[in-house]
Amino acid sequence: MTTVKTKKYLNALLEKTYDAQRGYSNAAEVTNHVQLKRWLAQQGVRRTEFAAVLTGEMKRINKTPELDGSFTGDMHRGWMNIKVALSLHKDESILEECLTGEKYAFQEYGKVLENKDELPPSVVSILQSQKDEIQSTVNEIMSLEDVAHKQHL
Repeated sequence: MTTVKTKKYLNALLEKTYDAQRGYSNAAEVTNHVQLKRWLAQQGVRRTEFAAVLTGEMKRINKTPELDGSFTGDMHRGWMNIKVALSLHKDESILEECLTGEKYAFQEYGKVLENKDELPPSVVSILQSQKDEIQSTVNEIMSLEDVAHKQHL
């Protein structure tokens, strides 16, 4: 039973992780700011690494990961593209959408970790570490937003 629940939880987070990876890659493509482009690309790489760890844990318990993102993620990226295209402050819009996505991911990790008694300790440790990194990314985005906003005052 534990492996079934672990698979369910990990697949849900894996889906969100792929959404984040694609979102960061998409955002890196639409900004012209070199440093922001580099930072967004690095975040995309980190989410790819998150996915690899989650996939590895699923394989370790002999479960097959469902390797795809979500319709909701596709819609969010579409909305991001429209918003950025119409915005005078493109980088601020990109960061705003990244922040929305990261806050959602943080909440999703929190929901899974509420059920940590149903998960192997190794998985709990991995998820807590990834959740902490997501919180750090939220803080970074908020700092970047402040800088971008001040540049447009």
